[in-house]
Amino acid sequence: MNGARICRLCGRRGLSKNEIGLNKKLLDPDAKRFFCLACLAGYLETEPEVLKEKAREFKRQGCPLFG
Repeated sequence: MNGARICRLCGRRGLSKNEIGLNKKLLDPDAKRFFCLACLAGYLETEPEVLKEKAREFKRQGCPLFG
């Protein structure tokens, strides 16, 4: 999975569990390539803070994709 921890758009390395979780939860549960938070926000036409709040919400709901 180390190769998958690189943003598919900007190339940033070391994507977090929450970034990967958001990609899987919001885009494709079977995804193998992921966006970093900033690129995912741009792709979804929203702000990174909105996505951070969604990650916190999913974590509170007990979703195992979020750490």
